[in-house]
Amino acid sequence: MRLTTSGATSPRCGNWSNTSNDNYKRNTMRLRDRIKELRRVRSSDLLPNPANWRTHPPKQLDALKGSLAEIGWADAVLARETPAGLIVIDGHARVEVAPDAEIPVLVLDVTEEEAALLLATLDPLAGLAGTDAAKLDDLLTELRPQSEALQQMLADMAAREGLKPGDDIDPDYQPPDSDHKGLRQFIVALTPDQFEQVKAVLDQHIADGHGDDPDNPNKLGNALHYAVTT
Repeated sequence: MRLTTSGATSPRCGNWSNTSNDNYKRNTMRLRDRIKELRRVRSSDLLPNPANWRTHPPKQLDALKGSLAEIGWADAVLARETPAGLIVIDGHARVEVAPDAEIPVLVLDVTEEEAALLLATLDPLAGLAGTDAAKLDDLLTELRPQSEALQQMLADMAAREGLKPGDDIDPDYQPPDSDHKGLRQFIVALTPDQFEQVKAVLDQHIADGHGDDPDNPNKLGNALHYAVTT
């Protein structure tokens, strides 16, 4: 197949012309709603799309598991109804990490060709978005995910955008928790190996009784203070 635009050709795509832009403009005010319904479906009952071109490395799946553990289901898998069952269009990774779960699925009224177009374009369209580095920096500063995989994903994101975690930490920051009133807090960025090493040391100090201080209810903070002052 060939893609035709203003006389130019490109291989392996369907026919296209400038008239499509005119059609889009005419149809903007009457776009079709292709969502038939929202269903709760067991993951194992969903059929993978044989044309799915996306791969999901362990690093991504671990971060996704962390997000689901901390937030839960906040997005729906997209699927198309066929005689064989519901075939996934978008959301293969979510299906993979929760094989026994009942998950939200948006069932679309689309043809096989339309489903293929969605499969090919959903992720790339999101990838075309730009980045407001200042807003991303502000957002990342506010986040405190518990999942190590999510923490690493956000650190990698910051590094890709040239952000340096910790550069804008306010030394007078007061944690909002009332139990921490009058205490100070700072953030450090560690590699996964560094994190495990530091955590092991602090856990041992807490086990040895060095996590208790009448002026500070935070055991990790007390253990850290002990580690750097002895």
